[in-house]
Amino acid sequence: MTSSAPAVRARRRTASLAVVLCAGLTAALTACGGEDPDKGTNGVGKLSAPEIEKKAQAAADSADAVHLAGTLVGKGGTYKIDMRLKDEGGAGSVTSKNSTFTLLRTGDELYLKADAGFWSHDEEGGADAGGEGASAADKLRDKYVKVPEDDPTYEQLSGFTDKKVLLDGMLTLHGELTKGDRDEVTGVRTVRIMGGEGAGGALDVSLEGKPYPLRFARGGGGGVITLADWGEDFTLRAPAEDETVDYGKQLPRTSS
Repeated sequence: MTSSAPAVRARRRTASLAVVLCAGLTAALTACGGEDPDKGTNGVGKLSAPEIEKKAQAAADSADAVHLAGTLVGKGGTYKIDMRLKDEGGAGSVTSKNSTFTLLRTGDELYLKADAGFWSHDEEGGADAGGEGASAADKLRDKYVKVPEDDPTYEQLSGFTDKKVLLDGMLTLHGELTKGDRDEVTGVRTVRIMGGEGAGGALDVSLEGKPYPLRFARGGGGGVITLADWGEDFTLRAPAEDETVDYGKQLPRTSS
């Protein structure tokens, strides 16, 4: 009687080899029964980091509106923003170290509404107890003020209402791009792409539906912004006359 031991050993070696091969495959492969992370997605996760960035930029450019919320840290200080934006303008709130103020822009017309604390601070951040700031505070608080286009405040604040300006700053990563981990943002599956170390930044791109960017982290601790409600229109119109006050050709100087 011929022994079957060699055949048994051969089958065992074959099975062991298969196990080793399966263990070494990436999660993206399903030949060994693993779940494909791109199953049911838009397929963007299979692309390279530069290709994902390009797809995210194209998706953002195609959207008429977006909602941005989070924190930006820059040379001028730390700002917490909550803005709804579209091509014609934007509306929302910005919080600086001194106060929270509301911005509304429709076309070239920019309106600012703030509390007394905003108007009563001078350029060094101290309270301007008497004079221009204090008198302006009573007149302007909780009213929309139309900001003259030649006023320095216009250039400083209008950028917060400009969809193109804000998105261009968030959707271009710096340095060599790499692809990071899968994650979720507000329940939506995402893939992360990252710029170079330091100031490169990171962008989480949706794996569901259009590959919209859903979260942006500025490099060097420059803040984190979530991007939502892509393409969802909203009403944008100038404030009513009884909600506005005309200050004149130039606004009082503030620290915000």
